[in-house]
Amino acid sequence: MEVSLYQAAAAMNATERWQEMISNNLATASIPGARKHEISFSAVQATLASSNPTSPGFVIPVAREATNFQQGELHSTGSPLDFALEGPGFFSVRMPDGQPAYTRNGEFQLSSQGQLVTAQGFPVLGDNGPIQFDADSSSSITISATGEVSQGGEQKGKLQISEFDKPSLLTAIGSGLLRADSPALKPVPGDATRVRQGFIESANSSPTTEMASLITAMRMFESNQKVLSMQSDRMSREISDLGNPG
Repeated sequence: MEVSLYQAAAAMNATERWQEMISNNLATASIPGARKHEISFSAVQATLASSNPTSPGFVIPVAREATNFQQGELHSTGSPLDFALEGPGFFSVRMPDGQPAYTRNGEFQLSSQGQLVTAQGFPVLGDNGPIQFDADSSSSITISATGEVSQGGEQKGKLQISEFDKPSLLTAIGSGLLRADSPALKPVPGDATRVRQGFIESANSSPTTEMASLITAMRMFESNQKVLSMQSDRMSREISDLGNPG
């Protein structure tokens, strides 16, 4: 059994996943509040099929993905409908299937009916349902640090800010949105999170860093590809030599 072939192939598979993850980070770098994905490499012990229980086996490299929930930088926009979160919480929105989703993207707008919605048109949830404003009113919209939303001095609701003790279990569904599909995830009120009006949180990924990582990943892939090719050529020569002993 040529262990080196399996090791090189496993490393190529890991670096290919790394390149896909980097491409996703680059694609979401312009989405406010988007969270980057990171990869870690480790090795696992694989056991050779042998009658000898003390067989040392061999090591196969593996890659594990995780989401980085470190906060991104806050940028002032001056727009009264741009909200940013300071802390671990998430805005809650209602998806078309009626289920909640969570996002750090506070680049909101008003629908024609006066509802506060995301850029995709999903209603932003308050403690008592979607946040509803008077569409015919020209009064200014304000929000407190704890999420109370008002229009012209009249409170219209309080944003539903949710926090999770294990945010790594959230499932990304695209456009900076996440779902809490795991039974182990239960949202709790975001008491440790504050809201800032007129600000947007940028994605916590850096295009420059991601491009540098992409070059590294490509070089690792090419190196293991060469190892695989060399081992394959060596095996071909050995088989040819054994098949022609004369």
